[in-house]
Amino acid sequence: MLRFSYSNDASNRHAGRREWLRIGGLAGISWAFPGLIPARAADVSLPQQMPGFGRAKSVIIVFASGGQSQLDTWDPKPEAPSEIRGEFRSIGTSVPGVRFCEHMPQIAKVADRLCIVRNMAHEDLDHGSALYLAMTGRYHRRRSGNPLPSPEDMPCFGSILHRVRPAVQFAQTAVHLNGPAEVPFLIAPGQNGGMLGKSCDPLVLGDVTKGTNAVPTLIPHSDVPEVRMRSRQSLLTAVEGMMSKDIPAGLVQDKQALYSQAFDLLSRDNTRRAFDLSEEPDQLRDRYGRNRSGQACLLARRLVEAGVPLVTVIWSHSNRGQDVEPQNTDLYGWDTHNDIFDGLKNHLLPRFDQGYSALIEDLDARGMLEDTLVVCMGEFGRAPLVALEPRFAGLTPGRKHWSSVYSIALAGAGIAPGTVVGESDSRGAYPRSEPWGPWDVMATVFSSLGIDPGLEYRDPVNRPFRICEGRVITPAYAT
Repeated sequence: MLRFSYSNDASNRHAGRREWLRIGGLAGISWAFPGLIPARAADVSLPQQMPGFGRAKSVIIVFASGGQSQLDTWDPKPEAPSEIRGEFRSIGTSVPGVRFCEHMPQIAKVADRLCIVRNMAHEDLDHGSALYLAMTGRYHRRRSGNPLPSPEDMPCFGSILHRVRPAVQFAQTAVHLNGPAEVPFLIAPGQNGGMLGKSCDPLVLGDVTKGTNAVPTLIPHSDVPEVRMRSRQSLLTAVEGMMSKDIPAGLVQDKQALYSQAFDLLSRDNTRRAFDLSEEPDQLRDRYGRNRSGQACLLARRLVEAGVPLVTVIWSHSNRGQDVEPQNTDLYGWDTHNDIFDGLKNHLLPRFDQGYSALIEDLDARGMLEDTLVVCMGEFGRAPLVALEPRFAGLTPGRKHWSSVYSIALAGAGIAPGTVVGESDSRGAYPRSEPWGPWDVMATVFSSLGIDPGLEYRDPVNRPFRICEGRVITPAYAT
């Protein structure tokens, strides 16, 4: 049924760990070598005629980490038995015949600007490896597990984008907000440059509500004018050069990549201003919600407005933070094995309803939704059976992991507004037609940015890789 499973045979993994650590640092200079310019895969037709190709200047991904329940959000089943439909009712939306969960009233009002894909599916059932799949478009070599990040990992969306088309207008090609995603307290794989090295890593910011500027270190000091900063950069380069003979080559290259990114950020006034949330009116900040995820969505809008091609908002940063602080809504993740209805009703859905709807409305009001693709997705969905799981915290029932069918939401950049793609069965358990997968989401993102998803790039040891093996989700576009 599923169309793609990434091969991880030995021929693709011949480099040892030490070699990977070494070549990771070379990623920042590999474009200087002949033969490393991206080339199209020969067996893929040109996509310029595909719907939505090149319609997006930027992409915002809202990532519901932990596995958002399709039955209790985008795809309710009001006619199903109570043990399937759960405790919540469904409500009508601005699109006739399309219903959402009752605790998403503000999102229901902007449904006429959304396309809901209700037949997403894949074959991975654990958070770490499924998050890796969602972020890279490829299965992890250790499927249905929670592996740690590795230099051998495939690169995430933003890292590939930096490889094939680095940003010019802004100092960063990709930014992750309210990250990194943890499962539940260890960093999940698939969020960085992996085999491409640290020079291709997205910029990762955590809690953007701490202070007026999301990156306080970018605020210039009056006693350090630009000429002094450049002098310090030259001095640092000289010192690093003298020390490099005593440090492994990979570490030197990694440090140089990070230094270069830091000085680039510091040198650009538009970068500093883009991260300053205090420039937004209080009323608008309140509309998004004065919380980690809501303010991250507002910052995402500011960043794409400033020219960042790809911004990912992690909602929430820990997929099960509620186990540690059950009263701290900022820590609630979507991994709701138990207490799902209390967690969704009183913590997750009110803030999600507020922040996500504000993002759609704000982009639309500014005329930015026309050229910004917004993708809301998670790593999988939840099971179509409400049950208490004794191995997890909580006293009331919840839903297990479920990847056989789940939903995502798309908006902007040519996406057909007020539409639904695909359908799940009467229990919300399986798709009624051939499903779409994370690899197809990746193809859609790159195509929307005007980049052929079949493009071939090369890693630091000159091995070719296609951006992804997916297909553009063409039914999501207006004809």
